[in-house]
Amino acid sequence: MARRLQTSLAEIGDAARALRAGKLVAFPTETVYGLGGDATSDRAVAAIFAAKGRPSFNPLIVHVSNISSAAQFAELSAKAQAVARGFWPGPLTLVLPRRRDCRISLLATAGLDSVAIRVPAHKIAQTLLMMAGLPLAAPSANPSGRLSPTTADHVLADLGDKAEFVIDGGPCPVGVESTVLSLLDDRPRILRPGAVAAEALSEVLKEPVPIEAGVDDAAAPRSPGRLVSHYAPSLPVRLNAAAAGAGEALLGFGPAAPKDTLNLSGTADLQEAAANLFAMLRRLDDPKYRAIAVMPVPESGLGIAINDRLRRAAAPRK
Repeated sequence: MARRLQTSLAEIGDAARALRAGKLVAFPTETVYGLGGDATSDRAVAAIFAAKGRPSFNPLIVHVSNISSAAQFAELSAKAQAVARGFWPGPLTLVLPRRRDCRISLLATAGLDSVAIRVPAHKIAQTLLMMAGLPLAAPSANPSGRLSPTTADHVLADLGDKAEFVIDGGPCPVGVESTVLSLLDDRPRILRPGAVAAEALSEVLKEPVPIEAGVDDAAAPRSPGRLVSHYAPSLPVRLNAAAAGAGEALLGFGPAAPKDTLNLSGTADLQEAAANLFAMLRRLDDPKYRAIAVMPVPESGLGIAINDRLRRAAAPRK
């Protein structure tokens, strides 16, 4: 079982040394907990894929401490620099062209000529990155395709024997994964909705930023979080439910939800709902139920990201 670390500089230093030695460390970000490894090491990246049971064709997000660090690995156009200045550190991942001299493992980028990169805002993640002195490949710290972890307890339950350490930074404040913005050509587009809204990106870029609907070819996804079935509990999920059916658990939203059910937000606050989403789905993922029914969530603001995760959780599974 992984050792649970607290947030002292000494214990984060232990985690940083483990990362430099090629070990895996789970750590909190503002979005979800990540399973981190040295992004320049083929061996460490391969260990991430093995720990998650993740297909090696599915690229990983690389975490760095600042824009200057990102520029060591990716080509930052004027648009990329504008967006980075506006939203980094924060819950935004940019898909950018790899530099010719990029040291990121090709396993981390699934052999693509692009790299998905972000600068997290979480204080612990930032401290770990600076102490390790490494770019960290860090997908969510959960088995591939399953519910993302938003507490250290979730990580220990899912991957407790796969990491050297789990840094316990408490619940993740955002609770859904980062927005993924592709800037590989002149047409910016969102590959995965998240905490940074399209409207905010459009305001900075001074042009429309569409959300690309649908999913990637399962054999060659361009970004994390693009597979049709993802973020899924073990139970089937039924969306847009007015009430629970026979044998179903109900995940509520808003003041109309029954008083005796888990409610993403009784006041219909989408930020609160996003922070609660994965933790509440985990609580309802119980074999005493036959399925999880979810009440409608508005398709606006953070609701776009919430509904993206719910649709993937409800998708048919192989």
